[in-house]
Amino acid sequence: MRKLLTGTAITVLSMGAAAAQEIGPFTVGEGPFDWDGYQAFADATDLSGQTVTITGPWTGDEKAKFDNVMAVFEEATGANAEYSGSDSFEQDIVISARAGSAPNLAVFPQPGLAADMAGQGLLTPLPDGTADWLRDGYAAGDSWVDLATFEGPDGEEDLYGMFYRVDLKSLVWYSPAAFDEMGYDIPGTMEELKALTDQIVEDGGTPWCIGLGSGAATGWPATDWVEDMMLRLHAPEDYDAWVTNDLKFDDPKVIAAIEEFGSFARTDDYVAGGAQSVASTDFRDSPTGLFEIPPACYLHRQASFIPAFFPDDVEVGQDADFFYFPAFEGQDLGQPVLGAGTLFAITDPSDAANAMLEFLKLPIAHETWMAQGGFLTAHAGVNPEAYADDALRAQGEILRDATTFRFDASDLMPGEIGAGAFWTGMVDYVTGASAEDVGAAIQSRWDALN
Repeated sequence: MRKLLTGTAITVLSMGAAAAQEIGPFTVGEGPFDWDGYQAFADATDLSGQTVTITGPWTGDEKAKFDNVMAVFEEATGANAEYSGSDSFEQDIVISARAGSAPNLAVFPQPGLAADMAGQGLLTPLPDGTADWLRDGYAAGDSWVDLATFEGPDGEEDLYGMFYRVDLKSLVWYSPAAFDEMGYDIPGTMEELKALTDQIVEDGGTPWCIGLGSGAATGWPATDWVEDMMLRLHAPEDYDAWVTNDLKFDDPKVIAAIEEFGSFARTDDYVAGGAQSVASTDFRDSPTGLFEIPPACYLHRQASFIPAFFPDDVEVGQDADFFYFPAFEGQDLGQPVLGAGTLFAITDPSDAANAMLEFLKLPIAHETWMAQGGFLTAHAGVNPEAYADDALRAQGEILRDATTFRFDASDLMPGEIGAGAFWTGMVDYVTGASAEDVGAAIQSRWDALN
């Protein structure tokens, strides 16, 4: 018992026989988890004999990690939680919902499909009070409420989703050794990032590695750049209007964001291989220049997944690190963050489904996946020490510090635009077309859909 009397484990004194209880890979009362919140929820919730069914996109290792989280819910409530993952989730959930055989909850990898299903009456609004809780309980809480508020079949807006696992895109990767050798500091504003870019050129180096190549999806990395620039140049409302085509692609605000990306990507001295290499360089190969000797580049803007394409001997936190893709100090738009994420929605209401949503409000519902790795959350109440490593902890801090969060715009636009004309338009732009011509061409394509 003595070894348990540290940190949050002190709470085991009030748990009696539960102190040594094992729940999957976790031991009640041990670890950097909010066991007090767990116990209060367990004391107030009895779902013995009930089952909650869930489906979503997580398979393999991700499913195994979520199953461990569900084991904590089961132990707290007495319910049986059944999760099934599918690589064809988007098709399966629509079919099952229309057939009246949907599970209680569905985990949507992006809000667009959830919004469509809400409009068809295939989703149920979340319980009263959930929106208020999210505003207070999540960093940039208003953003998460906005992202999951959809029109129902009657045209009335309601909150239909609770975001859970989050992906982060507003990152710049670099080599700490290369920075230390040149004496470079981490920029805290976009103005400082631009000054660093010029300083690297002045010192005889090349600032950026940028690659848009991705087979049939070539061009998508540039859409992330433009989306980040939209959030740093204009109000969130402009970004939202752009996603819904109320702010047109040929609007001066969108053109300015494209040209801001171009100020980096279309300047020969700024890009490894020169501007002409941007469109043809595969995005998976692009960051390797950070680790060459001498460095082929010093900076690479890409999402949190990119270490999967680093050389095998590169260790994040030692050989590679990252910082927040900064905002313009002169724009006074706070700290906007671009990303993606999964949201829970009710596809077949039940008391057990509502209890699961209450469980997802608890820090421990997030901390137990945080500890397993591959998970970020905007939940403001979690213990950062629960993250599996320092890199995830630092990314979690960026999310906690965010004043605005917006979902990847191209994923919210119609497929022919977000995964078509926007991609190809960015390739045209980096190979010489003007931002005005590119914006007009994308807008013409969108207009043709109506």
